[in-house]
Amino acid sequence: MHTPPAWNRLGLPPELLGPLLARWAEPHRSYHGPLHLAAVLAHIETLKDHATTPDLVVLAAYYHDAVHLGRPDDEEASAHLAEQELTWHLPTEAVDEVVRLVLVTKDHRTTGDDPNGEVLCDADLAVLGSTETAYDAYTAAVRAEYSHVSDADFRVGRSQVLRDLLGLRSLFRTPRARALWEERARANLKRELARLREAGLRPGG
Repeated sequence: MHTPPAWNRLGLPPELLGPLLARWAEPHRSYHGPLHLAAVLAHIETLKDHATTPDLVVLAAYYHDAVHLGRPDDEEASAHLAEQELTWHLPTEAVDEVVRLVLVTKDHRTTGDDPNGEVLCDADLAVLGSTETAYDAYTAAVRAEYSHVSDADFRVGRSQVLRDLLGLRSLFRTPRARALWEERARANLKRELARLREAGLRPGG
């Protein structure tokens, strides 16, 4: 198992990594799995010059969906896991920053001067600006993770998420992310929202 450079620079024990990656590989994860983690890490690499402490952003990425059960408190549980596992290995301020960053991914809203949060949020949401084919695969995977939710209830909840995102002045915070993904992301969100509306108008929808 390859230990990430950020892991080594932070002096974290390699034995923490295996169980963490095993969480990401849980069989119920259709979207929030190893491919999503790899994509977020790649996007952080693209945006890292904007961050204040990019290694802590990377570490927060490893933990941001470490607990994923489709519950409203998944982010809180992930943050608690990070705090539990990192407290013995990093300074308190570093642990606090990782915990804070994990919690920021709950609603992807940053406040004030928060370059680390901006990078993590942009990396996490970069999928919104992918090609139509990749975006449709993403939405299908998200729907599969919520297969226990009825089509009607999922449509209502997902539509609200899309409207909230489209209501933001900008989906992305960093200049580079806006240049790379903003235009295509808005087009994807509008296309998905229209598709959900159409499904709701069908007989039995």
